[in-house]
Amino acid sequence: MTDTELKTLLTQQKEHLDVLLSLLRQEISAISNRNIAELESSSQAKVRCLEQLQSLDQQVAEHPALPEYKEAEWFKHAVELLGQQLDSCKQQNEVNRLALEQSQINLQQFKNELLQLHGKSGLTYNRKGKPAVDSKGKGFKA
Repeated sequence: MTDTELKTLLTQQKEHLDVLLSLLRQEISAISNRNIAELESSSQAKVRCLEQLQSLDQQVAEHPALPEYKEAEWFKHAVELLGQQLDSCKQQNEVNRLALEQSQINLQQFKNELLQLHGKSGLTYNRKGKPAVDSKGKGFKA
């Protein structure tokens, strides 16, 4: 493998990180719009992209002259740029995680309100301390 091939691998990694960042930005849109189909599609695409990144990273790590190139300025610069791009992906992923958690909290609160409206007299709590409606009723004796 020549240094040109190594540069190509690093360029491919950058392109995949660009795609990953784009997918993460699409994901936040799907979370805010509660678009489950788009969220699933985005998640599958992210997994494929991450697998490709891992494969490229393995190819770079196995390069026979990697120790020599680690000292080259072009290599250091390329790795620094990749690190910055990866940090952007991590930050966006954290934003998505927080948005998803907030969405789940909002849905849980909405569910609790519906349960309270449905049966105030039958409102109880399950073993985990979460609100539930007692749907057993009083029953009838024949």
